[in-house]
Amino acid sequence: MTESVDGVAGGDRPVTVVVADDHPLWRDAVARDLTEAGLSVVATASDGPGAVNRTKATRPDVLVLDLNLPGLAGHEVCRAVGGLETRVLILSASGEHQDVLDAVKAGATGYLVKSASSPEIIEAVRATARGEAVFTPGLAGLVLGEFRRISSEPPQEAGREVPELTARETEVLKLVATGMSYKEIAAELFISHRTVQNHVQNTLGKLQLHNRVELVRFAIARGLETPTA
Repeated sequence: MTESVDGVAGGDRPVTVVVADDHPLWRDAVARDLTEAGLSVVATASDGPGAVNRTKATRPDVLVLDLNLPGLAGHEVCRAVGGLETRVLILSASGEHQDVLDAVKAGATGYLVKSASSPEIIEAVRATARGEAVFTPGLAGLVLGEFRRISSEPPQEAGREVPELTARETEVLKLVATGMSYKEIAAELFISHRTVQNHVQNTLGKLQLHNRVELVRFAIARGLETPTA
């Protein structure tokens, strides 16, 4: 997966997207809006199996996925494409908390409800391609709260240090775990947005994790969600 900025991935190519939704008018409208914004919609799908097959065939940067697909539910699609580098952004009519948590646990990077505006959806896809976790307002806190609850159940690993990471990578990791965006982290640490992205990508590689959601879960499980002064 290469970094992307403003709809363009590494090597100056457009961010590639698959849009999966069983409502043709909605699916076509989202695909059209993304294309007009400069992203490359490489395929669309109307059911779960089609979403899996087209994602595996095209290996897009982002899969924009509805949860309620015939043939295979969105959560199952997330698991089926989990071995790919494709990041999954859920775009669903449901704002139910359990749906959000199930999607994230299945591997989704972010979650928007369909009441989001076209500009919000476009920016969410761009942010997802950059590796950021994007949620409809109010849902990010829900996910962080659930991760904290899960991490409190088994015994915490001793110590707060992560020996595999540099001091700066650990500092960025702690801020990621608070739910801060890359731009907010960059401002907090007086470094560039791209430098934050590079630290996150390096950390993902070192820890053998796949996305920012897994990174947040990792940090909270080790008590890193409160940055030290």
